[in-house]
Amino acid sequence: MSNQEYDFQWEHLGDIQDGRPNLGEMTSVATYRLMQYTLRDVLTKELGYEKALDILSKAGMKAGEEFCRNMLDTSLEMNDFIEHLKDVLIELKMGVLRVEKMDIDSLKMVFTMSEDLDCSGLPIIGVEFCDYDEGFIAGILKVYTGHTFNVKEVDCWATGERICRFKIDLAE
Repeated sequence: MSNQEYDFQWEHLGDIQDGRPNLGEMTSVATYRLMQYTLRDVLTKELGYEKALDILSKAGMKAGEEFCRNMLDTSLEMNDFIEHLKDVLIELKMGVLRVEKMDIDSLKMVFTMSEDLDCSGLPIIGVEFCDYDEGFIAGILKVYTGHTFNVKEVDCWATGERICRFKIDLAE
């Protein structure tokens, strides 16, 4: 496989226990942010702001889809699935998910995330910063429900809030 033909597969994450027998699976949030923020910076400078955000959201979507397929029990009913998702996110130290609103019939929801990897603790920069998370949530919900979702961050730590809030509805 050449680099030009790369298509992510869950198996590409490798055997972390084998590869990191002393350091294990966990790393610092600062290390994660260093990778994401420098990637965001280069994408923005090379491709422009809007295209960079689009790429980050699409990458988040791909990650959310793969995460759902490989880490979550999609056989659960919706309420149980969301509880399971919340537990897995905490177990992996990715963030604390809460459901503010959820209409199962219309699939309209409002989720909040605190202590997340992407922006909790950032200085106020005046823009929502969780484009990758928007895609991640949309990807999880797409695999679970079979529907495509619009996920939009409406509150963010980076805009002065102390929590990230995502408005979720079906894509038209």
